[in-house]
Amino acid sequence: MKSFDERTLVLIKPDGVQRRLVGEIIKRFEQTGLKIIALKFLLPSKELVNKHYPSEEEWFRKVGEKSLGEKSPKEQIAFGKMIKESSVNFFTASPIVAMVLQGNQACAVVRKITGSTEPTTSDVGTIRGDLTTDSYSAGDAGSRAVRNLIHASESPKEAAREIQVWFKKEELVNYRLLDEVLLTDINLDGLKE
Repeated sequence: MKSFDERTLVLIKPDGVQRRLVGEIIKRFEQTGLKIIALKFLLPSKELVNKHYPSEEEWFRKVGEKSLGEKSPKEQIAFGKMIKESSVNFFTASPIVAMVLQGNQACAVVRKITGSTEPTTSDVGTIRGDLTTDSYSAGDAGSRAVRNLIHASESPKEAAREIQVWFKKEELVNYRLLDEVLLTDINLDGLKE
């Protein structure tokens, strides 16, 4: 796969939809040069969201470690399971927007634009840094999922798995943008008539 063909999944979570930030969020990705190849607005089922999140103990432990730090693996796993359950409940409480973005280093670019998973540590200029002030501690105190506006795939491998959960192959639209010529045509020969 060429680097310009890299794909990633972005989910605008219920807080992004409810706060009417969908247009602002999509605008930031498009302005960077990423291409939308699939987009839908839906109220996901618990079954669908459960497929989105892994159910392996190692994933639960890793998620639990983010909030608990160096607690025992058993405590981290239990906390990770609680996080998944609260995330599933949050994702199914309101409509979301699901989209697939494509472009050079799409996963890394989206993660950079999105900011840290924990909004209060996100840099100014990122979506989370500019548009939300929620935090892990506030979410933990309320026994709820952190309101961080977006899910963004961490890697191309994770994106490939997640895209299959949210989209059928025929929902992904292949097309070429004029911008792509500027980035891929070395001498811009493709622009001449």
